[in-house]
Amino acid sequence: MKIYTKTGDAGTTALFGGTRVKKYNLRIESYGTVDELNSYIGLIKDQEISQEIKNTLLKIQNELFTLGSMLATPPDKETLKNGKERLNIPKVDENSILFLETEIDKMETELPQMTHFILPGGHQAVSFCHIARCVCRRAERLSVELNDQETLNNDILKYLNRLSDFLFVLARKLYKDLSIEEIKWIPEKK
Repeated sequence: MKIYTKTGDAGTTALFGGTRVKKYNLRIESYGTVDELNSYIGLIKDQEISQEIKNTLLKIQNELFTLGSMLATPPDKETLKNGKERLNIPKVDENSILFLETEIDKMETELPQMTHFILPGGHQAVSFCHIARCVCRRAERLSVELNDQETLNNDILKYLNRLSDFLFVLARKLYKDLSIEEIKWIPEKK
């Protein structure tokens, strides 16, 4: 299989099910941003962090591929003519969301209570977490907009919302694991 097909040379691409849309279509923007997020999570995973966190991030990366596939499938193409689901893979669901919540709760037991907003930075691994969190929020905003046009599986929106929380808490955990002080936002007084 060649990597280039030339079918997108005119600015369109195919969704699962064959429907062709412009490459700037909101559905493409949504799953493209999820793909960007996945790449940043790969950067976090490549840092000098614990194997346990790397394993968690790998699971999340796999979930994001599934979530992207769900976004790439228009509602009218989710079911094949024979009645079977087009995506014959486990979907992002309540268990996926519960996994993120459990990981967040586990990390938070080790962290001091937050008393200030925290500025991104202080270590490359922490900064990558914050970049990923921002990209995740963008993916969520795009997906919410898409959901206003075509109803999505609500677990997609929940998962992205929870994942951004996970990435924030992971940044805080990495500050602790790497013995780096969080950079508190303390605005200047007038």
